[in-house]
Amino acid sequence: MRTVVHTRQGDPAQVLMLKEDPGPPPRPGTGQVLVRLLVRPVHPGDLAGVEGLPGLPEQRPPEVRTPGVEGMGVVESVGPDVRALRPGQRVAVFPAPGTWADFVVVAADRAVLVPEGVGDETAALMLVNPLTLLMLHRALENALGEHEGPVLQTAAGSSIGRLVSAAAVRHGLPLVNLVRGASGARQMRSLYPTLPVIATSDDDWREQVRHHTGGRPLQVVLDCVGGALTQDLVRLLADGGTLITYGRLGSGTTALEELPLVQRGLTVQGVTVWHWTHRTPDERAQDVAFALDLAQNTPDLLEVAARYDLADVRAAVEHARRPGKSGTVLLSSERSTGTREEAVR
Repeated sequence: MRTVVHTRQGDPAQVLMLKEDPGPPPRPGTGQVLVRLLVRPVHPGDLAGVEGLPGLPEQRPPEVRTPGVEGMGVVESVGPDVRALRPGQRVAVFPAPGTWADFVVVAADRAVLVPEGVGDETAALMLVNPLTLLMLHRALENALGEHEGPVLQTAAGSSIGRLVSAAAVRHGLPLVNLVRGASGARQMRSLYPTLPVIATSDDDWREQVRHHTGGRPLQVVLDCVGGALTQDLVRLLADGGTLITYGRLGSGTTALEELPLVQRGLTVQGVTVWHWTHRTPDERAQDVAFALDLAQNTPDLLEVAARYDLADVRAAVEHARRPGKSGTVLLSSERSTGTREEAVR
């Protein structure tokens, strides 16, 4: 059994290592299933968990820790009291800490049957990002209230950013997209020609935002960049506006005391997919149904950048960090022949 582990926080390319254990895989307990994982994504949140959050003391794992919270595989065995699943079925799992391994034990209710016709790679991506989209949509609706917008989102070329753009086009949301550079802007314009796209590499990007909003201040900003960009985003917000933050892709820091929250009545709201587990079973079932529908009918929204063998985790991490990357990098438990990188689409 192969497992990617780290014993301390730091640069994933430096602290991650592959551990091989000749012993048998773990056994599922009551209400659990053992899943033989085939594919799992490299999400920004996975890397953030390895690196640690800026400004916080290093959190040393008890002994070793395995990254990953999502993946797709085959049920290997089931524990007592599991009736809905059986060995051999394809499932997607979330939340399932430790998916960067050949096997993972999860609660049976965290394993979702993969419909026929949905590919392995699509199934590996069909939970975290679509569920995050739903979490953001709810936060956005609450923040807008009776306002219709406009709304700005950062890192629009990211996997979640593209999902947000697709939803905005479908629902008529006045969304303005921010990307890092000109190439990303061209790509987003080709995908969503009705949505304005602005590159923050342009010196006048703030003026461009104001132009595309008709001079109206922003009611909401969806931000997964943070860092030094936060000051500029807050300046673009209307008084009483909301900054919804759900990631930390940017560099630098902005102290909370530097933001005019009280003077301008601003709200900063954090959103994480981990809070999805607090929803009721019926609500979670509805959300999973949405994710399944997206995977079956619009799988192109769950784009894959490349696929690497689990043993090549450091190369996968390097690719996941590349500026302008399109799609999500996957880690596979199936060793490929030929080159180590298998470009997809």
